[in-house]
Amino acid sequence: MAEYIFPQIIKEDIQKFDEMFEPNILSKTNLLNTISKYVFGNKGKQIRPALTFLSARLIGDVTDSTFSAAYMVELLHNATLIHDDVVDDSETRRNLLSVKAKWKNKVAVLAGDYYLAKGLLFAIEKNEIKALEIMSQGVKKMSEGELMQIEHAKSLENTENTYYEIIKAKTAALFVVSMVTGAYSTRKATEDDIKKIERIAELLGLAFQIRDDVLDFSRASVLGKKTLNDLQEKKQTLPLLYALSKVSFIEREKVLFKLEHHNNKQKKLEELAEFVRFKGGIEYATQKQIDFCNEAKTLCCSFAESEARNALCGLIDFIALEQK
Repeated sequence: MAEYIFPQIIKEDIQKFDEMFEPNILSKTNLLNTISKYVFGNKGKQIRPALTFLSARLIGDVTDSTFSAAYMVELLHNATLIHDDVVDDSETRRNLLSVKAKWKNKVAVLAGDYYLAKGLLFAIEKNEIKALEIMSQGVKKMSEGELMQIEHAKSLENTENTYYEIIKAKTAALFVVSMVTGAYSTRKATEDDIKKIERIAELLGLAFQIRDDVLDFSRASVLGKKTLNDLQEKKQTLPLLYALSKVSFIEREKVLFKLEHHNNKQKKLEELAEFVRFKGGIEYATQKQIDFCNEAKTLCCSFAESEARNALCGLIDFIALEQK
């Protein structure tokens, strides 16, 4: 997996953000502090706070409100990851044991709740009411997306549009929160700016999720997730949905029956993966990912040329081209 290198324009922002983050996450509960060191000591790529700072610099200057927005975004992101691992029964996260695996479900749910509440309370404390509104809308959409995915899990009628509707809510919503709060934090964004940034964020979120779904078919371990993890969890992601669209209804029924009853047998999972590859699901999904990134880049280029615009285009390229 390629490493995302922060562009020069936000390196100091990220460094300052990291310095403020750790003291502000401390709790009176030793167990929570231990979990926080475990979770935030292995930060990942920090793409979402990077997007907050980049969108702010695209519009104007980074302010105290920008740092508040980035802090809230990072708390929300990690809260959702912890809860997702409980929902998906995932044992690993970022090549380490997940919080759910290390401390069990009850602790994981409560820790995720704590980070979510911490972010909401921080917004109230700093009087960041607009950021609180955007963040709350994001949490609502992400919850709806996860429930929508569960609701549609066994349906024979799932389509590409159903898939996009789900990932707009469960993944792209947090990208929107990251970028829109960053733009608003400058106090200079016009209504047109916000609309364009919201669409860029949505496109990036779609591309990011498709990238993740494509990478899941890799024969190598990716991001601490087991290969074919989505098939194991019986998820109908874009590569599979495209492959299913290329066969008859009867064959689609057979494939979905196999998906539902694979019993975690590697041979059956590999057969499903081969079906997806043979029908062109990987190539199709990869092209869709690139198409969404190209659309995002076109919108990005509608802003005046600047170091921030170039850096955001670079991040879009990173998401478009990362296929390792």
